[in-house]
Amino acid sequence: MILDRINEPSDMKGLTIDELSELAREVREKITDTVATTGGHLASSLGAVELTIALHYVFNAPGDKIVWDVGHQAYAHKILTGRRDRFGTLRQYGGVSGFLKRDESEYDAFGAGHSSTSISAALGIKEALKINGNDDAKVVAVIGDGSLTAGLAFEGLDQAGHLRRNLVVVVNDNGMSIYPNVGALSNFFSRKMTSSRFARMRKSIKDFIRSLPKRFGDPLYKVAQRTEASFKSFVTPGILFEGLGFQYIGPIKGHNLGELVETFNNIKDWDGAVLVHVKTQKGRGYEYAERDPVFWHGVGPFDRKTGRVFSKNNAAPTYTRVFSDAIIRLAEHDRKIVAITAAMPDGTGLEEFARKFPDRFYDVGIAEQHGITFAAGLSTEGLKPVAAIYSTFMQRAFDQVIHDVCLQNLGVTIMMDRAGIVGQDGPTHHGAFDISYMRMIPNMTVMSPKDEEELRHMLFTAVNLGRPAVVRYPRGSAVGVQLSEDFRAIPIGNAEMLEDGSDIAIVAIGDMVVPSLIARNMLLSHGIRAAVVNARFVKPLDEQLLTDVASRFEVIATVENNVIAGGFGSAVMEFLHGRHIDNNRFITIGIPDVFVTHGDQTRLKELYDLHPEGIAKRIHSLLTNP
Repeated sequence: MILDRINEPSDMKGLTIDELSELAREVREKITDTVATTGGHLASSLGAVELTIALHYVFNAPGDKIVWDVGHQAYAHKILTGRRDRFGTLRQYGGVSGFLKRDESEYDAFGAGHSSTSISAALGIKEALKINGNDDAKVVAVIGDGSLTAGLAFEGLDQAGHLRRNLVVVVNDNGMSIYPNVGALSNFFSRKMTSSRFARMRKSIKDFIRSLPKRFGDPLYKVAQRTEASFKSFVTPGILFEGLGFQYIGPIKGHNLGELVETFNNIKDWDGAVLVHVKTQKGRGYEYAERDPVFWHGVGPFDRKTGRVFSKNNAAPTYTRVFSDAIIRLAEHDRKIVAITAAMPDGTGLEEFARKFPDRFYDVGIAEQHGITFAAGLSTEGLKPVAAIYSTFMQRAFDQVIHDVCLQNLGVTIMMDRAGIVGQDGPTHHGAFDISYMRMIPNMTVMSPKDEEELRHMLFTAVNLGRPAVVRYPRGSAVGVQLSEDFRAIPIGNAEMLEDGSDIAIVAIGDMVVPSLIARNMLLSHGIRAAVVNARFVKPLDEQLLTDVASRFEVIATVENNVIAGGFGSAVMEFLHGRHIDNNRFITIGIPDVFVTHGDQTRLKELYDLHPEGIAKRIHSLLTNP
């Protein structure tokens, strides 16, 4: 196998185009076999194999810098840059990350998990290389067409075009169709425009025109510019990028290695910013992923022969599924409810809502900031917008939550899926910070359900509250409780005592309530009687119940699936200290001051005692070792 001989990109340099094509086939096999076992992002990475090979074949990483966007498309990059033998540990605890990590490989020029960062980062790298006297090093940013929906990408394009640095941006257009492919003429013309002969001719014409007396040269130069732009806009879809200061090339065929290699060889020494538009097919090489690239974007382990994804055999629905059913039920009776998501209708459970209420559903693309301000605008006219966004991605709209929603006290509901530790996607995707950054904002109400029944009631409460509200809930299966037929509003700031006790009060929030109840039963075997409180609200707190708990129990433990710093435990301690109730012994159980690594969700929770055994162990240790 050719792949067995590729330990770093330089090992590809002597291969023929036919051998590179065989290498692409072998890399696809490696990716598909691995993801079938570990799960991961399949379709995007399969679509970028030839592109990856061509980039590493033409450019000289790690001296030249290839900056990948997101990481969904970078599995081939990992395999070809010294991680082939470890690729079977993909997304496993202690194994290869599913995203780009600078501390994993010198070939990962910039860490990436959230989208649309590659152009800005690549421009920064290019500027630093120039300042450090290494301006000859090439810098390439690879960004998917979907990521271009984010404002950040255009901010990077705007400055890159303005500075006119020698930067290459590759748009991996894998089916979202930024622009239509205008056919063979465009491909032919774009390739010819990249040839060194054309580049020399273009430069000679410009130099000649500029050498003429100013009164003749300037008008002629403007005519030449207009003529070239008009011709290019007629046969290529690049007028937008040309307007931003880029020399546009494309679309070119992203699975034709000869064409890719020729194009990159031709443009790598061009002056100024160049954008290469590459058309690829998501899921290429695996028939099931080709047929449904959206489903196969990110999958769990599956049977490669049949394409059947293995289920976890859990009878309980996911929290996402419960939210999906609940918002549809509510929207059937309330036409003011509208739903918003940021390029994640499937992941957030809004696909069915979109089918049932297409006129009340908005997918804003990878544009969380716009999505939240858009929701705020909807709210000003009496609608009830519900923005379903993963916790990790809500971080990108922090200013909009403060300035556009909470400052104006508007009735926007934010349903934050994937709160807390999420598993194999790792530190870029854990929703570890939302309690801390949401509870600090005036006018905000922050809720978190102990189970799926409470999730439904919290959604109902939030959409009818008439002011800002967040409902945070975890990834994965819910508890499995019986769901009621009706919805009911939960009194704001109302907690509940689930189990009483005498030795310690465990005050838990969200998905840590059920593990705390199990831990209570474990502690009983040690003669420790613990009370368990379901806080329900991070903000406002149930001040009366907490005051009562503090007066009755000398020892209080708070448990949260969030960082301890500024989190739920901090909120409880701040409240009690403010009431001068500060003679209690306290323990806060949550995520410490770390970025949580990637790995199985259960394993990661065990690391930080966010499971029944860990909670019981920490409390037992506190009470027996005062």
